[in-house]
Amino acid sequence: MSDNIKDNKKTMNENADNLSQNEEMDEALANVLNADDSRSGDVLSEGNDEEIEKLEGALQEQKDKYLRLMAEFDNYKRRTAKEKEDLRLTGGKDVVQSLLVVLDDMDRADKQLENTTDVAVLKEGVSLVFNKLRGIMLQKGLKKMDAVNEEFNADLHEAITEIPAPKENMVGKVIDMVEPGYYLNEKLIRHAKVVVGK
Repeated sequence: MSDNIKDNKKTMNENADNLSQNEEMDEALANVLNADDSRSGDVLSEGNDEEIEKLEGALQEQKDKYLRLMAEFDNYKRRTAKEKEDLRLTGGKDVVQSLLVVLDDMDRADKQLENTTDVAVLKEGVSLVFNKLRGIMLQKGLKKMDAVNEEFNADLHEAITEIPAPKENMVGKVIDMVEPGYYLNEKLIRHAKVVVGK
């Protein structure tokens, strides 16, 4: 994405350069065409036809470059907008595909719940499914926050309530975690809901 931004800046700088060159060409052409009434009209007939044609050709060339750059820039904007939309629609595809195996295991466990009365076997099966889910989420960069016994940090924790600290050294620290916080690739995606000692 940063390459696209660099290309975008480069294209905009080229467009600005071309625009200033076009303005200079227009000004030079106006001077040659004697737009100033204070000069005599004979200047045009004194061999300036070649110079006028040269300037008009250079001006047309700059205008063509400018139009091509604008067309390229419009194509770039459309292409990046389409890429962003595609990313928004299918960005979670990789994670969802990884979770399909867990969904399959859950369906099998659900069928076993109907047929089996052995609680130990059911607990073991459910535990295997949960472990698989945790493993997949860990592979995707999800990490659970350890907050208990840590100093309360408003950037990471959301205090639900305060209770008297059981020990003096627990004042201002997290006593209990009601809902864990999570990081995704080292970026906080959910604050931990905690109980703080006072």
